[in-house]
Amino acid sequence: MPPSNLLAATEALLFASDQPLSLTLLSESLEVPAEAVADALNELGAAYARRSAGVELREIGGGYMLVTAAEQSEWVGRMLRGKRRMRLSRPALETLAIIAYKQPVTRAEVEAIRGVDASAVLATLLERNLVTIRGRSKVVGRPLLYGTTPDFLDYFGLKDLSELPRPEELRALVAAREPEQLDMMELEVVSRVASDLAASEAASGAAPSRHEIEPLEPGERGPAEEPGGEEPGDDGPRQAAGTEPRDEEREAAPAEDPEVISEPDPAAS
Repeated sequence: MPPSNLLAATEALLFASDQPLSLTLLSESLEVPAEAVADALNELGAAYARRSAGVELREIGGGYMLVTAAEQSEWVGRMLRGKRRMRLSRPALETLAIIAYKQPVTRAEVEAIRGVDASAVLATLLERNLVTIRGRSKVVGRPLLYGTTPDFLDYFGLKDLSELPRPEELRALVAAREPEQLDMMELEVVSRVASDLAASEAASGAAPSRHEIEPLEPGERGPAEEPGGEEPGDDGPRQAAGTEPRDEEREAAPAEDPEVISEPDPAAS
């Protein structure tokens, strides 16, 4: 039976969820047509904007979510300092930024850019569902291709990949030191990687490579899901997730952080 107050019911579902909710899921949960839910979402968003509310309705990764209004991020940040969501170390951020801006991309391409083995970092990004295996490239050796996920969009507060900021926009944010979603370390790392990639492509004068994707066979598992496995064309076995990082990888990450992802101490201030 549909709710008597669709606007309030829609708002309640959004408030109760810590993930973006699709129009389809909202429609099914409320037992009303998607068009009616879309109207309710538009009305909610307009109402928040009219009264300069502390929250706003955002479309993120193909769904809708209530988030803190950008103008209030400073105060929320103060309260939650040391209690944030999972944090990515510098090696993980660098790898994730390369994949985001160059996807679909092979592991070898990521390693050529970073200059170090990326297998352990990739395995953890896959485990955290920030990265996924899109298929295999049709080039010789059929290497795996990696791309980002809806959880990646959620983590960075993006509606879709078209909202990935350009290098000059990232540099401006770093200069202003006014990040909305990212902390300054994250912002600076992503900005540097995006700028380096743009400069490299401009210097080479070549268009970015675009792989032709070949879907994985039914039931096929990528080596990243099998610690110690190999990709076609690899010179040796992968470094399994959780093994000791190489010296270069250890130097790239903050000394107090684990190799790939850390959880801040809730007691930190």
